[in-house]
Amino acid sequence: MASFAILLFFAATGLTLNHTEWFEGHQRTVQVRGKVDREWFKEPVRKLDFVEYLRARHGVRGAMSDFRVDPAQSSVSFKGPGYNADVFVDHATGSYELTETRNGFFAVMNDLHKGRDSGKVWSAVVDGSAILMCIVSLSGFVLIFLLAKKRVTGIMVAAAGALICWGLYVLFVP
Repeated sequence: MASFAILLFFAATGLTLNHTEWFEGHQRTVQVRGKVDREWFKEPVRKLDFVEYLRARHGVRGAMSDFRVDPAQSSVSFKGPGYNADVFVDHATGSYELTETRNGFFAVMNDLHKGRDSGKVWSAVVDGSAILMCIVSLSGFVLIFLLAKKRVTGIMVAAAGALICWGLYVLFVP
């Protein structure tokens, strides 16, 4: 029962990952233009000031994944589960363009399933869940050896299941 919620989560999101077409059209993209102090982009570039400005002014979220500074332009990217934002700044004018994409609830859940753009703590949750599911699966397999009347049938069913999966892979996966 300890693994019930996480097993249900990974089972349900496994289904939604396999059928992403069910959730098309939930993406929302917003483009915003603005202007900031050009002094922020003179050496040394005040990256933190600009990032915090974007978070406060436009509600940008996610982890900053990239900040590039070229002589004429800078770009910054943010990524999170089901989310990304990209900003381009013209150093000469201080004008910027922000493109923010929110992919909807199921995209967030699917990214959490994969551990994409979700940070170290969630990555540990995914790993811990996988270990827990392996333990639960293996304990069920070990238990069949303790049931003398069901042992042979149980092992045959497990072997048949493995062979069917392997056969489907060989026959139908390009």
